[in-house]
Order: sequence, then C-alpha cells, then structure tokens
Amino acid sequence: MTTPVQLRAAEIFGVRRVGAYTEFTVVAPEIAAGFRPGHFVAVSVGDETSSLMLRRAFALHGATPGGQFAGTVSFVVAAHGPGTQWLARRQAGEALDVVGPLGTPFPLPSGPAPAVLVGGGYGSAPLVPLAQALQAQGSPVRFLLGAASADRLFGELVVKRLVGSVTVTTDDGSAGERGLVTEALPDAIREISAEIVYGCGPMPMLRAVGDIARDFSIRAQVAVEESMACGIGVCMTCVLPVRGSDGRSRFVRSCVDGPVFDATRVRWEDVGLLPRDLVGADAMGGGS
Repeated sequence: MTTPVQLRAAEIFGVRRVGAYTEFTVVAPEIAAGFRPGHFVAVSVGDETSSLMLRRAFALHGATPGGQFAGTVSFVVAAHGPGTQWLARRQAGEALDVVGPLGTPFPLPSGPAPAVLVGGGYGSAPLVPLAQALQAQGSPVRFLLGAASADRLFGELVVKRLVGSVTVTTDDGSAGERGLVTEALPDAIREISAEIVYGCGPMPMLRAVGDIARDFSIRAQVAVEESMACGIGVCMTCVLPVRGSDGRSRFVRSCVDGPVFDATRVRWEDVGLLPRDLVGADAMGGGS
C-alpha cells in the first residue's frame, strides 16, 4: 500500500485551460513515485485568511516519476464553488498544499483483457493513465467520452493519440453523437468482446455502467465522485453504502476504501440515504 505524503509547498509547474476546466501540473516527486491510475490528491484551498477549511479531492491525470520532467503530477479542476474557483485562479510558480497519493487504484487484469473505458466530463482524466497501463500489458482498449456539452469534454485528442479512436457523445449534440455516453457502451463491449469495463464520472453514469456490464456478465470497476475532504478517512463526508464480501452492507469511506469500487457492490439506489439493513444503522438512529 502506498503511503501518502503532505507537501505543504508544492510548486505549480504549469497551468493549462481545457474547455471548462483547468489542468494543473505540480512538482511533487514523492507523490509521483507512488502513483497508480485511480489515485487522487487532496488540495488545500484558500489562503491563511480564508474560512475554507476542507480540502478538495482531484483524481490524478498522470505522473512523471522519471525522465525529463521528473517528479510532477497533474490533475484537473472544474471551478464550481468558492474553493475550486480560488484554485482555478492559481498561476505557475505559486505553491499548493497537497496530500497524496490517496485512495485505492484501479485493479488491473492479471493478463491481457479487452477493456472499455467510459469517462463522463473530466472523469476521463484518471482513465488516460489507466489506458496506458492496460495497453502496456497487452490489453485492447476502447474509449468512450461523454459530457453535457463540448466544453465539458476532457481528453479527446490525448485519447485519440493513445488508443487510435474514441466515441464522443454530448447531451446537447455540440460534439460527437447526441445522447448519453452509456448508450454507446453495449456496442463497444460487443466490438472488442470486452472482459471488463472501467468508468469515472457522475454517479448516475456509473450506475448505468454497472447495470450494462452486469447484463453482459462482465466486471465493472468505477471511480465514484463523492465529496472527499480529508482524504484519509477521518471526516466521514464521503461514506457510501456498499455490499461486503460477506453479503452484508456497510457504509464505507470512499477516500480510503475507494474511490474505485466494483459496481455491483455499490447500492446506487441508497446513495445519500441510511438504509435500515446497513450494519450499524440502528446505532445511528435512522433508516429509510
């Protein structure tokens, strides 16, 4: 298991605007050394005068532990609230307080296995290094990218260079095919006789990915997008109802037990609720 480190003054090496997003490259050799696809970092937002206390979690888009630009990691930010808006205004040469690598990475097949990767919005970011890892072990890769609109897509050109082709969908039809990205998944599975599906993006998309993979009797590993503040399992803001190997369901912490889960074990219909049959639900005084 990789031990996370805190870098209180990680220099921003580069900032790149990509559609609606901002991609940061940060000098963080200790984090880069332990990186695996699926890991994330927790970044402090706001300065010493800020009331923004909780960190923001971002999936790692890549790392360069060696070579010309050794010791950097990259992640993608979508500016929504005050914290991410503050972060999106940072410039190269400034420093960030970063903790990582965090979470459990995507599990790789034991050998070559055809795989379909499904990214929603900037959820495609951690799937790029995953595709590289799969190809390195000889696995054919099919890539699907979806978003609400063209400016919300991320990584199309990178993916085309990496795997040769990509299916793009947008809700409004402003890029690629009009519709949901999961609508293209069954054909993609059939085209390469996929043995596994990986996904990262909005929760409804991940639920659909899991349902479709189940219909084809293949595995689905998904990286969930839960609010993860501390990143180390202390604050309990990211709990998710998940079925264990013993058949019983528990709240697990997405940041340490995930963010990657077997899609069949997540109780998607109960996300955000307190089901009565969860282990410990009676002690929490609730139940839906």
